[in-house]
Amino acid sequence: MSREYHESVSEGPIMIIHDRFGRPVKNLRISVTSNCNLNCFYCHREGVYSFYHCYKELQRARELSPNEIARIVKIAVSFGVNSVKLTGGEPLIRRDILEIVKNISEIKEIRDLSLVTNGLLLESYAYNLKTSGLNRINVSLPTLNPEKYTWITGYKKKDGVEKIIRGIKKALEADLNPVKVNMVVLRGVNDDEIPKLIDFARETGAVLQLIELQDPNGFNSSFFKKYFYPLKQLEEKLEKEAKKVIIRDFQYRKRLFLDDVEIEIVRPMFNSNFCKYCKRLRVTSIGEFKPCLMRDDNHVDFSSYLNKPNEEENLRKLFIEAVRRREPFFK
Repeated sequence: MSREYHESVSEGPIMIIHDRFGRPVKNLRISVTSNCNLNCFYCHREGVYSFYHCYKELQRARELSPNEIARIVKIAVSFGVNSVKLTGGEPLIRRDILEIVKNISEIKEIRDLSLVTNGLLLESYAYNLKTSGLNRINVSLPTLNPEKYTWITGYKKKDGVEKIIRGIKKALEADLNPVKVNMVVLRGVNDDEIPKLIDFARETGAVLQLIELQDPNGFNSSFFKKYFYPLKQLEEKLEKEAKKVIIRDFQYRKRLFLDDVEIEIVRPMFNSNFCKYCKRLRVTSIGEFKPCLMRDDNHVDFSSYLNKPNEEENLRKLFIEAVRRREPFFK
C-alpha cells in the first residue's frame, strides 16, 4: 500500500490569509438557501439552527442574490480563496441556481466549484449545472432502502432512492467529476448498509464519502448519543485493505483506494487533526460569515453592506474579522 500527502501550492501574487492558528483560508462554503424539499432528522442546517438562530425565521429571511453571492466570492478571492462549495438547505430549489453557478464560475481565480444536493432534482439539472460551470457534485444518499429513506428524510413517495440514483448517473454522464455520494452513518439506522453503499459506488463509478454525524447542539444530547457512529475503527480497517491512501491537506481527510472503488472518510468528531487542517469559512444564506460549523455565537454579519455600491473595504474588513474569529473546535 502506498501513502501520499497532497499539499497546497503557492498562489503567486495573491495574498493568502491565515487565521490566528496559522491555518490558511482557501475554501468558501456558501449556503444559498435554508429551505429544503426534505426534512432529514439528522440535518444540522449548516450549524445555524440552534441557540443563535431561529430556523423558521431563517426560512422567511431574504436570501443572498446571485450578484451578492458573486460579490462576496470576489472579496474572498482577493484573500486567496480559490474553492467554493454551494450548499443549502437544498440549493437546487433556487430557481436562479444556474445563474449563481455561472456567476461564480466566471471568476477566474476560482479553481474548484462544487455543490451539495439531496439529489431529488439532480436528474433534470445535471447537464445545465455542468454547462454553467460547476466542476463536481456531492449527492446525499443515506440509504438504499426506500422505506428507510422515507423514515430518515420525510420524503413521502416511494421513488426517492430511485430518483437519486438516476440523478447520480446523470451527473456522471455530464462529467461532474468526481460525483461523491455522501452517507452520514447513523448507528442502528444505516451502519449495516455500508457494504451496500461501497458496492453501489463501485458499480456506478462514484466516490463514497462516509461521514460522521455532527451535532452543533451538543454531544451530550440523547439524539447524539443514540445515533453517533464513530468511524475511526472502520477507517483503520479500510486503510489496511486499501491499495493506496492519499491524505488530503484539507482537514486531513483520507482517500482510500480499494479494488475499483474510492472511499473518503469524513471524521470530524473529536478529531483534532480535522480542525487543525481546516481551510474553510462558511457563509450563511442571510449574509453572515460563519467561522465554524460547530459554533453559532461568533458569526460576522455583512448583510447591511450588500445594498450599498462602494462598501468593498468594509466587506474586506468583515471577512478579515471572520477569519480572526476562527479557531479549532476540537483541539
